[in-house]
Amino acid sequence: MDALGWEQADVILFMGDAYVDHPSFGVAVIARVLEDKGYKVAVVPQPNWRDDLRDFRKLGRPRLFFGVGAGAMDSMVNHYTAAKRLRSDDAYTPEGRAGARPDRATIVYTKILKQLWPDVPVVIGGVEASLRRERHYDYWDNCIKPPILEESGADLLVAGMGEMPMIQVAEACENGTFAQLPRILFGPVLTTEEMDWIYDLPFTRLPHPRYRGKRIPAYDMIKFSITTHRGCFGGCNFCAITAHQGKLIQSRSEASILREVEALTRHPEWKGTISDLGAPTANMYRMGGRNKELCAKCQRPSCLYPNRCKNLNYDHTPLLQLYEKVLRVPGVKHVFIGSGIRYDLFLDANGFLDATCRRYFEELVTKHTSGRLKVAPEHTEDKVLDAMGKPSFKLFVRLEKEFRRLIREKGLKYEIIPYFISAHPGCTMQDMEALSKNSALHGVRTEQVQDFTPTPMTVSTEMFATGRDPRTGKHIFVERDIAKKQRQKSFFFKKR
Repeated sequence: MDALGWEQADVILFMGDAYVDHPSFGVAVIARVLEDKGYKVAVVPQPNWRDDLRDFRKLGRPRLFFGVGAGAMDSMVNHYTAAKRLRSDDAYTPEGRAGARPDRATIVYTKILKQLWPDVPVVIGGVEASLRRERHYDYWDNCIKPPILEESGADLLVAGMGEMPMIQVAEACENGTFAQLPRILFGPVLTTEEMDWIYDLPFTRLPHPRYRGKRIPAYDMIKFSITTHRGCFGGCNFCAITAHQGKLIQSRSEASILREVEALTRHPEWKGTISDLGAPTANMYRMGGRNKELCAKCQRPSCLYPNRCKNLNYDHTPLLQLYEKVLRVPGVKHVFIGSGIRYDLFLDANGFLDATCRRYFEELVTKHTSGRLKVAPEHTEDKVLDAMGKPSFKLFVRLEKEFRRLIREKGLKYEIIPYFISAHPGCTMQDMEALSKNSALHGVRTEQVQDFTPTPMTVSTEMFATGRDPRTGKHIFVERDIAKKQRQKSFFFKKR
């Protein structure tokens, strides 16, 4: 602030993560967006909430408002395993050090700011606030919690992707109409032009110099990644992506993505490999309903389950063209797809949906994986998959068949790595035993395993909390015993 000649910041953002100026980190995006609109923005990463609160005082009072976010993850998921054990590390903190943020960081930071500056508006946002915007079941306290606005004492909550609402908040504070805003502002679906504007902002793609070369594990994972789009129409019952990013796919233009690729090749640590060119679901780029009017009326939570919507355009051609153009950028040697893919977008039990789908799969495997294709069938048993909102395991069996055929034809020694979830509502010990004995998994590594963790705003969490399937109102089995949950997970590691 001294170097810039600022006497006062317009907006001060407090966050639970280390500060990395990269478009994969939400606070960095909000800071750059507000800066581009002419506001003076300061960021306080991982403030100490246990001392004399000097980190909350040091930049003084903002001219307009405080912004508060727990970070890229819900702080409770960040801190605790599904067995409610404290994690020993934090990927969003220098050197992976644990304990740099409090439990329920949004609430803790907000209460401190309200104590110190009671008359300054506090706006909360990010995943933690967005998914706790309504009354919700809290797994860690095993109770129903009030909306986070009520619990934190914040003035306003931005739900979902917050660029446009934060501009609206800043303008309202500027012109004296903040009190007229609703207490919850929702992120609009962005146009391609708006997406391009955001990702074209001058991110350094580097951690703040204050860290002096300390390793930030989450940054190491994404430093050479590029986001192609937002949103997901998969509608998995255990996933909160749709509740935060939306169901409609919002895609960047090829030109914007290629500009970011070119900028990436100038990164001081660049060695030629893009680690991920994707999004929540990598192969949904530029997809959506053919008839937008039908989409506007649609009440289905998923465009893929229990069957693929007939109005859905699943053409993979734009994605194939994008991959080809990115590979032609000077300095780019490899482009990998690290994000998840939905194989039910290009395959059914009878085979590939069309020639373009076959071509996408073959190029994905031969050009865009590092030898291990990771996919997420999630389970083998139909009743568990139905509770998850996922397609039949028969599709994975078909996928594996096509994968084996392809690597045999190409002479490749590649692996397919399936991802599974244990102890999801509806899953019994017998279901896990059936999974462990499924012949289709003999000789297949099942190292990607997650014990189901109930998080706010998902259908699966409602099932866990109530013991009922909200779609039918019928009772559903829920394993709540921690030891039995761990036993379910242990079935993944039985020898086949």
